[in-house]
Amino acid sequence: QPWGFPAREFLRKKLIGKEVCFTVDGENIAESLVAEGLASRREGIRANNPEQSRLAELEEQARSAKKGMWSEGSGSHTVRDLKYSLENPRHFVDSLPQKPVNAIIEHVRDGSVVRALLLPDFYLVTVMLSGIKCPTFKREADAPEVPEPFAAEAKFFTESRLLQRDVQIVLESCHNQNILGTILHPASGAGGTGRNGNITELLLREGFARCVDWSIAVYTRGADKLRAAERFAKERKLRIWRDYVAPTANLDQKDKQFVAKVMQVLNADAIVVKLNSGDHKTIHLSSIRPPRLEGDIAQDKNRKLRPLYDIPYMFEAREFLRKKLIGKKVNVSVDYIRPASSATETVPAFSERTCATVSIGGMNAAAFRSIPQHPALSSEKKSSWKSQTPHFRSSLSCNSRLNSRAIKNGKGLHSKKEVPIHRVADISGDTQKAKQFLPFLQRAGRSEAVGVYVPHSQAPFPGSHSQVTVPGCRSQALTVPGFPAGIECPRGARNAPGLAQEGEPFSEEATLFTKELVLQREVEVEVESMDKAGNFIGWLHIEGVNLSVALVEQALSRVHFTAERSPYCKALLAAQDAAKQRKEKVWSHYEETPVEEVVPVLEEKERTANYKPVFVTEITDDLHFYVQDVETGAQLEKLMENMRAEVGAHPPVEGSFSPRRGDFCIAKFVDGEWYRARVEKVESGGKVHIFYIDYGNKETLPPTRLAPLPPAFSPRVLPPQATEYSFAFIQVPQD
Repeated sequence: QPWGFPAREFLRKKLIGKEVCFTVDGENIAESLVAEGLASRREGIRANNPEQSRLAELEEQARSAKKGMWSEGSGSHTVRDLKYSLENPRHFVDSLPQKPVNAIIEHVRDGSVVRALLLPDFYLVTVMLSGIKCPTFKREADAPEVPEPFAAEAKFFTESRLLQRDVQIVLESCHNQNILGTILHPASGAGGTGRNGNITELLLREGFARCVDWSIAVYTRGADKLRAAERFAKERKLRIWRDYVAPTANLDQKDKQFVAKVMQVLNADAIVVKLNSGDHKTIHLSSIRPPRLEGDIAQDKNRKLRPLYDIPYMFEAREFLRKKLIGKKVNVSVDYIRPASSATETVPAFSERTCATVSIGGMNAAAFRSIPQHPALSSEKKSSWKSQTPHFRSSLSCNSRLNSRAIKNGKGLHSKKEVPIHRVADISGDTQKAKQFLPFLQRAGRSEAVGVYVPHSQAPFPGSHSQVTVPGCRSQALTVPGFPAGIECPRGARNAPGLAQEGEPFSEEATLFTKELVLQREVEVEVESMDKAGNFIGWLHIEGVNLSVALVEQALSRVHFTAERSPYCKALLAAQDAAKQRKEKVWSHYEETPVEEVVPVLEEKERTANYKPVFVTEITDDLHFYVQDVETGAQLEKLMENMRAEVGAHPPVEGSFSPRRGDFCIAKFVDGEWYRARVEKVESGGKVHIFYIDYGNKETLPPTRLAPLPPAFSPRVLPPQATEYSFAFIQVPQD
């Protein structure tokens, strides 16, 4: 209504922050309102006492003087044009660069979030205090709000100093449509002392708030002041810090600072390093965060989000870090340990994180990511768990300056240019796509690529299976799975539902070796062919080293018979012979076959018969026959008994086995029992030709009647018992 806001403002300026008493002494506020024409007497009340007579007199004087609501005109100029929302908050903040804006605090949501009326244009906006966060009130549907510890106290602390006060707000940034700023208020205490105050620093100093790195970088008055105020509360264990213990206090010096080798760049702010002990450890870079999606970005519901390629500048940030650090030795200084957190409705669960300053050649890796040419933003991780080491504070201050410079120069994700788009076709598991790209890769010969994935030790062939990204393939990068040719690595363990199978010896060592050599390294690939699952078979080279040869040299793989027709056959066989001589790893039980001397045999006048007892198990159409040695019959019976007990205890999942020629497996015979077998041929129609290695008979079966052969019953434990013989000195008719 006309004159409603001036009336409220008159009262606010008269009373807010003042002590009042309900007596007849002093100024009568009701009379002052009527005298200024900002209120009138209630209708129907007669002036039959001195107080009412005085009000009637003052009202008449205001009418005569045409004050306030009694002035000429409709008073429409006193009606505020409130603006409850901003069409473009970021543009609004940028239009007021670091200029204090006069405002009135209309509502306090919690200690660090307020609703402010910006003057003189009457914008009603929500302002979050830059660099800090107070305890909040948890709100759930159909349930009373539940305050976190010290949430109510923090809210009252802010209300008593800001609510309906004249303040100045420095608008500093905009994050997800929320305005970040610093509020300067005229009084540092509830009673009002007349001194200017900064509510942000006061909340920290009194232990009502904690620093948050994702917004501290935009705090214009210096992050060091906020850190110092927080440290003051921590040292005295005030309020939210009452149970505070420095998270690195219990770490040994060798665990706080150490030298390690970078093995993998997980993300734009996380790396995996290899310690001197050989263990691997994940390290998160302190005080910075990677690029992330801002606001709601529409996307196809059927398309899965791929953060590395779909988040603007995420790929560039990770690639920058990969090229700088992968395979290099770095100095790691642990700044703080971020404790594990449980999942909420909006935030996923996080395991414990080690956050550290990583440097190489005297340069902070986090500063790499904040230099003007690079896209990363400084700061994201919360600071409630930080030990506030001088090294960390210096690093954060440096990153803040570099980030401000990147923003000013419009570099990386701060650029006004169009966001780069990365087209990456992942053909893993897509046989049809793989067939389309196979001719291109074959014609390309040696192609440059980057190793992006090495399966864990529970993959079927972990050490000899990898994934690489080949750039520039038909105007897009191509992520392809593949097996290095010419070798056979130990099988890994399998823990599929209903199928538990132990891994063969040295499968994990093969995986680690391949990871260290290939993962995220610049490599070259030569594609020769493709298997039926869409995996490319070929050769992979790392700085002139052939991965297949390297695995054989390390005694982590055997040469496969397919290597005979490759140009690397001699190198593979030479490496295998050397590994056999050393009797290491997969060749640890190798026994060299003695070379038999060729002695000329004189033709004997009479042939001496050497008979041994056997059991005939199969006779073929060309009069060949298979026999079992009676002497080893007991071993076979025991093995079959144990194998069937194992299969009975852990029945294989039907269809879980993908047969390949030469694979050993178990097959279900017509009698319903499982027997050891070898895959002879696989037809496209799903028919599998198998050979029973202990009996000599052959059969054609569907894949559903086959299963993997448990390692405990492989031919290495007991050789195949069916031995093929033919009759001497006779020739079988061809018909």
